[in-house]
Amino acid sequence: MKAVIQRVIESSVSVDGRVVGKSEKGYMILLGVVKGDTDKEAQLLASKTANLRVFEDENGKMNKSIIDIDGDALVISQFTLCADCKKGNRPSFTNSEEPENAKRLYELFCQELKACGVKNVETGIFAADMKVSLINDGPVTICFDTDIWRKN
Repeated sequence: MKAVIQRVIESSVSVDGRVVGKSEKGYMILLGVVKGDTDKEAQLLASKTANLRVFEDENGKMNKSIIDIDGDALVISQFTLCADCKKGNRPSFTNSEEPENAKRLYELFCQELKACGVKNVETGIFAADMKVSLINDGPVTICFDTDIWRKN
């Protein structure tokens, strides 16, 4: 499972000109589900994301989590994060999980964020053509790939 986590002042996602999800101070998260991902990866990634300390404390140090600041999260499905670009110039998406399981794991990730203490978790529409707007704060952008926590 892969995630691009951007610290934002605000973000929103629209489908057919209508805002379907938004966040204020917190995260805009692009989430890609890779073939072979399980509930375990969704739970681990949600926990790591919820506890990631990239918000400033009273001393200006990145020492607070989204939970600590009572922040929002906007989570958008993004199968293109799973692109394989090793050969040629056209990406292959064969590493992306099949839509039915990808949607289930995407929804589980969002539920797990809430279970970890993120109070407001909004989403885009899975598999829709979405338009994303955000004001990145910092900018602070963190990329997670659950492969880094897999045991060899």
